[in-house]
Amino acid sequence: MPQKLNEFSNGGFIEFDSGCFDGWCVFVTIPGNDRFAPTDARYFTRLKELGEKFGPQKIYDDFVVIYNRTSKFADLKVFELIAVLSRFYNSDAEEMELWLNVIYAGMIAEENKENAILKKRIKRLGVHQVLIEGLSPEKASVYSKGKKWKELDEIMKQKGF
Repeated sequence: MPQKLNEFSNGGFIEFDSGCFDGWCVFVTIPGNDRFAPTDARYFTRLKELGEKFGPQKIYDDFVVIYNRTSKFADLKVFELIAVLSRFYNSDAEEMELWLNVIYAGMIAEENKENAILKKRIKRLGVHQVLIEGLSPEKASVYSKGKKWKELDEIMKQKGF
Protein backbone atom coordinates (compact mmCIF):
# COMPACT_ATOMS: atom_id res chain seq x y z
CA MET A 1 0.00 0.00 0.00
CA PRO A 2 1.50 3.38 -1.01
CA GLN A 3 2.72 5.67 1.76
CA LYS A 4 2.78 9.32 0.68
CA LEU A 5 5.77 11.19 2.10
CA ASN A 6 5.58 14.70 0.72
CA GLU A 7 3.76 16.84 -1.81
CA PHE A 8 5.61 19.25 -4.09
CA SER A 9 4.60 22.82 -4.83
CA ASN A 10 3.69 21.75 -8.40
CA GLY A 11 1.16 19.20 -7.10
CA GLY A 12 3.38 16.19 -7.60
CA PHE A 13 4.34 13.92 -4.74
CA ILE A 14 6.77 11.31 -3.50
CA GLU A 15 5.84 8.03 -1.83
CA PHE A 16 7.02 4.61 -0.77
CA ASP A 17 5.37 1.56 -2.32
CA SER A 18 6.18 -2.05 -3.03
CA GLY A 19 8.89 -2.50 -5.61
CA CYS A 20 10.92 -5.42 -6.90
CA PHE A 21 12.55 -6.19 -3.54
CA ASP A 22 10.50 -4.74 -0.69
CA GLY A 23 8.02 -2.07 0.34
CA TRP A 24 10.65 0.67 0.37
CA CYS A 25 10.67 1.59 -3.31
CA VAL A 26 10.58 5.35 -3.90
CA PHE A 27 8.04 6.56 -6.46
CA VAL A 28 7.51 10.06 -7.81
CA THR A 29 4.41 11.39 -9.50
CA ILE A 30 4.68 14.64 -11.43
CA PRO A 31 1.48 16.26 -12.73
CA GLY A 32 0.98 15.42 -16.40
CA ASN A 33 3.51 12.58 -16.26
CA ASP A 34 3.46 8.96 -15.22
CA ARG A 35 4.48 7.70 -11.83
CA PHE A 36 8.08 6.49 -11.87
CA ALA A 37 10.75 5.03 -9.61
CA PRO A 38 13.87 7.18 -10.03
CA THR A 39 17.09 5.24 -10.48
CA ASP A 40 20.38 6.19 -8.87
CA ALA A 41 21.84 6.80 -12.33
CA ARG A 42 19.01 9.19 -13.19
CA TYR A 43 19.33 11.45 -10.18
CA PHE A 44 23.13 11.19 -10.09
CA THR A 45 23.13 12.45 -13.69
CA ARG A 46 20.95 15.44 -12.87
CA LEU A 47 22.93 16.26 -9.72
CA LYS A 48 26.13 16.20 -11.79
CA GLU A 49 24.58 18.51 -14.40
CA LEU A 50 23.22 20.86 -11.74
CA GLY A 51 26.63 20.74 -10.06
CA GLU A 52 28.19 22.10 -13.24
CA LYS A 53 25.86 25.10 -12.95
CA PHE A 54 25.86 25.73 -9.19
CA GLY A 55 29.05 24.03 -8.08
CA PRO A 56 29.33 20.40 -7.03
CA GLN A 57 30.47 21.31 -3.51
CA LYS A 58 27.34 23.44 -2.92
CA ILE A 59 25.06 20.56 -3.89
CA TYR A 60 27.11 18.07 -1.88
CA ASP A 61 27.00 20.34 1.17
CA ASP A 62 23.21 20.65 0.90
CA PHE A 63 22.98 16.88 0.57
CA VAL A 64 25.08 16.42 3.74
CA VAL A 65 22.74 18.72 5.67
CA ILE A 66 19.89 16.36 4.76
CA TYR A 67 22.02 13.24 5.30
CA ASN A 68 22.82 14.34 8.85
CA ARG A 69 19.10 14.63 9.63
CA THR A 70 18.05 11.31 8.09
CA SER A 71 16.75 8.50 10.29
CA LYS A 72 14.43 5.53 9.78
CA PHE A 73 11.46 7.89 9.83
CA ALA A 74 10.30 10.61 7.44
CA ASP A 75 10.43 13.99 9.15
CA LEU A 76 8.27 16.88 7.97
CA LYS A 77 10.93 19.32 9.19
CA VAL A 78 13.47 17.76 6.82
CA PHE A 79 11.07 18.10 3.88
CA GLU A 80 10.59 21.76 4.88
CA LEU A 81 14.37 22.19 5.07
CA ILE A 82 14.71 20.70 1.58
CA ALA A 83 12.22 23.28 0.28
CA VAL A 84 14.25 26.07 1.88
CA LEU A 85 17.60 24.77 0.61
CA SER A 86 16.16 24.37 -2.89
CA ARG A 87 15.28 28.07 -3.18
CA PHE A 88 18.97 28.85 -3.72
CA TYR A 89 18.79 27.11 -7.09
CA ASN A 90 16.52 29.79 -8.59
CA SER A 91 14.93 28.55 -11.83
CA ASP A 92 16.10 25.01 -10.95
CA ALA A 93 14.61 25.12 -7.43
CA GLU A 94 11.66 22.88 -8.28
CA GLU A 95 13.89 20.23 -9.81
CA MET A 96 16.41 20.40 -6.98
CA GLU A 97 13.57 20.00 -4.49
CA LEU A 98 12.47 16.88 -6.38
CA TRP A 99 15.91 15.23 -6.39
CA LEU A 100 16.69 16.11 -2.77
CA ASN A 101 13.32 14.60 -1.80
CA VAL A 102 14.18 11.48 -3.80
CA ILE A 103 17.58 11.12 -2.15
CA TYR A 104 16.12 11.76 1.31
CA ALA A 105 13.45 9.11 0.73
CA GLY A 106 16.09 6.75 -0.63
CA MET A 107 18.16 7.17 2.52
CA ILE A 108 15.11 6.53 4.71
CA ALA A 109 14.51 3.36 2.69
CA GLU A 110 18.13 2.26 3.19
CA GLU A 111 17.79 2.85 6.94
CA ASN A 112 14.75 0.54 6.99
CA LYS A 113 15.96 -2.29 4.76
CA GLU A 114 16.41 -5.63 6.45
CA ASN A 115 19.98 -6.87 6.49
CA ALA A 116 21.34 -3.57 5.15
CA ILE A 117 24.55 -2.95 7.05
CA LEU A 118 25.76 0.27 5.44
CA LYS A 119 22.34 1.95 5.53
CA LYS A 120 22.19 5.56 4.26
CA ARG A 121 25.97 5.69 3.91
CA ILE A 122 25.67 3.84 0.59
CA LYS A 123 23.76 6.81 -0.89
CA ARG A 124 26.37 9.21 0.45
CA LEU A 125 29.10 7.21 -1.25
CA GLY A 126 27.36 7.54 -4.61
CA VAL A 127 26.69 11.26 -4.23
CA HIS A 128 30.29 11.83 -3.11
CA GLN A 129 31.66 9.84 -6.04
CA VAL A 130 29.65 11.85 -8.57
CA LEU A 131 29.94 15.36 -7.12
CA ILE A 132 33.32 15.34 -5.37
CA GLU A 133 35.33 12.64 -7.13
CA GLY A 134 33.95 13.18 -10.64
CA LEU A 135 33.00 9.55 -11.21
CA SER A 136 30.39 9.11 -13.93
CA PRO A 137 26.81 8.71 -12.69
CA GLU A 138 26.59 5.35 -14.45
CA LYS A 139 29.71 3.99 -12.72
CA ALA A 140 28.72 5.41 -9.33
CA SER A 141 25.27 3.85 -9.56
CA VAL A 142 26.72 0.33 -9.86
CA TYR A 143 29.95 0.82 -7.91
CA SER A 144 28.84 -1.17 -4.86
CA LYS A 145 27.44 -4.12 -6.79
CA GLY A 146 29.42 -7.27 -6.11
CA LYS A 147 31.52 -5.66 -3.39
CA LYS A 148 31.54 -6.90 0.20
CA TRP A 149 30.10 -4.55 2.80
CA LYS A 150 33.41 -4.49 4.72
CA GLU A 151 35.26 -3.26 1.63
CA LEU A 152 32.69 -0.49 1.10
CA ASP A 153 32.71 0.35 4.81
CA GLU A 154 36.49 0.84 4.69
CA ILE A 155 36.22 3.06 1.59
CA MET A 156 33.57 5.19 3.30
CA LYS A 157 35.61 5.50 6.49
CA GLN A 158 38.58 6.73 4.43
CA LYS A 159 36.30 9.44 3.02
CA GLY A 160 35.16 10.48 6.48
CA PHE A 161 31.76 8.84 6.62
